[in-house]
Amino acid sequence: MLDFPAAGDLPFATALLCTGVVALAELGDKTQLLALLLAARFRRPGAIITGILVATLLNHALAGWLGTLISQWLTPNILRWVVAISFITIALWTLKPDRIDDNQALPARNAFIASTIAFFIAEIGDKTQIATVLLATRYQPLWEVVVGTTIGMLLANVPVVLLGSRFAAHLPLRASRLVAALVFAILGIWVALRGI
Repeated sequence: MLDFPAAGDLPFATALLCTGVVALAELGDKTQLLALLLAARFRRPGAIITGILVATLLNHALAGWLGTLISQWLTPNILRWVVAISFITIALWTLKPDRIDDNQALPARNAFIASTIAFFIAEIGDKTQIATVLLATRYQPLWEVVVGTTIGMLLANVPVVLLGSRFAAHLPLRASRLVAALVFAILGIWVALRGI
């Protein structure tokens, strides 16, 4: 039977698991498309990457905090099924390609402010934010969940900002979505069978 590392088995096991899950989920996501638009518009990679970092840390810290609250409110059995069903739902959601709304205007401020605001808003209700909530219900410590999911976002978005459209055109997005969906499905089935 598949057994994911528990916190404490390996140093930073929680952060590593969260990094991998979110990096895979982010490939082809609307926030990755947003990173490409920001890079094309502002051509200031340092400011854009810093904005992505700040927005993701804030967003995922709130999401992780919500996940720990949820895990305290629900009984272990109910939490088990909520998390399992949610992971499987995200697996299905991951199969659908994201698109950015063409009418969505970017803030007319500097690159850092625009990137921070746009990324924070784009992450609200996004599958990577929901994944962060779910990961925080299952894994501890919370800071490793937030650090891991933030690093996962950066791993997926920094190359897009630095290399622009040439990189995005060569990403195997369909294969990436399938792998990410498989990871979320495995997590959902694992939680359903093994519990939280």
